[in-house]
Amino acid sequence: MFFSWYKKFSSQPHQPFFTSGILFFILFMSLFVASYSNILILDSSVLTYHAYSMIFVIFIQFFLGFLFVVFPRFLVQADIETKVYMNLFLLYFFASLGVFLTLIFYSKATFIFQILMLIAQIMSFKLLYLIHQKSLIKVKEDTKWVLIAFFSGLISHGLFIISNLDFSFSYLISKFAINGGFYLFIFMIIFTISQRMIPFFTTSKAPDYKINKSENLLTLVFVFLALKVVLLSFDNAKLNLIADIPLFIIITKELIRWKLPFFKVPAIMWVLFLGLYWIPVAFFISIIEGLMAFYDPSIVFEKAVIHTLALGYFITVLVGFGTRVILGHSGSTPHANNFAIFVFIAIQIITLFRIFTSFSLNFGLNYMALLDITAILLIFGLLLWSSKYIVILLKGK
Repeated sequence: MFFSWYKKFSSQPHQPFFTSGILFFILFMSLFVASYSNILILDSSVLTYHAYSMIFVIFIQFFLGFLFVVFPRFLVQADIETKVYMNLFLLYFFASLGVFLTLIFYSKATFIFQILMLIAQIMSFKLLYLIHQKSLIKVKEDTKWVLIAFFSGLISHGLFIISNLDFSFSYLISKFAINGGFYLFIFMIIFTISQRMIPFFTTSKAPDYKINKSENLLTLVFVFLALKVVLLSFDNAKLNLIADIPLFIIITKELIRWKLPFFKVPAIMWVLFLGLYWIPVAFFISIIEGLMAFYDPSIVFEKAVIHTLALGYFITVLVGFGTRVILGHSGSTPHANNFAIFVFIAIQIITLFRIFTSFSLNFGLNYMALLDITAILLIFGLLLWSSKYIVILLKGK
């Protein structure tokens, strides 16, 4: 019976990786709540048990599940063998579990599982790179940028592990690694997939829609994201304007150019559009933060920008793509019923609430309580979505 289930569960790459991603998302968010509520006392910093886990443990598993499905199709290659991606999945799962448990019981051993996670990511990069290299198609721009982003992630991950050593610049290196991992790794991978797949999906739901993308979009975005990562190292909001203003202009102009038919497509599509629109909102907030630093540096923006992107963009797109892929690859027509629409809207509300929480520090409100509420709402949202869609994954096809 187990072998029959395992065969179905492992039959498609997204099934194990999405399942693992959502499981550890809920576990690490619960760990965050437990720590900030003083239920659990952790030796590690928030950079490790929250930022590191989100970037290098959780989000990458979701989007690898998607990449292992679409990468060979982008490049007209054979599907990845089940044994290959399942070996990677088991390594990711073991490393994720190890990071989670050692953070709770013995944080000095966490680096061992971080190294295992890095090894899993190096192996994943090598697999995707070989598929890219083997392909004979002429246009491989999107897969090239996925690989560039992934390689940036390997460097950032390596730097973060090195920062575990206690030396003069370890904290600065850990922050640089987290910023590099967030913008050049996760953001760039998700944005590269988004700009490829969302316009393509739109053509199937709105036949009159014409894809109209800028030729050098990914190059410009990556260059200014790299500049932003460097500027963030100076911890000066004024300097961030040098990268934020161009990024806001480039992405806003691009989304206007795309002319996404928001009111002509079903919910399974407009939720992805919503996710994209959070990008210029985030960079606009960052611009306001930079300008306010000239006027009154005491005004606190906390982590409003990062969480606007992480909740508004990453999770919205994750749930939108996830719902579509899960239904489509299980033999059902990709659609969003009232249940899915409720979850989509809930994520937008949670995003707004997290932005409000960031600014609450300026009004003497109970920031810690608001932070806990936001995290608990997100956990409930993930559990709610999982109750319908992860069940489909667990059954397998």
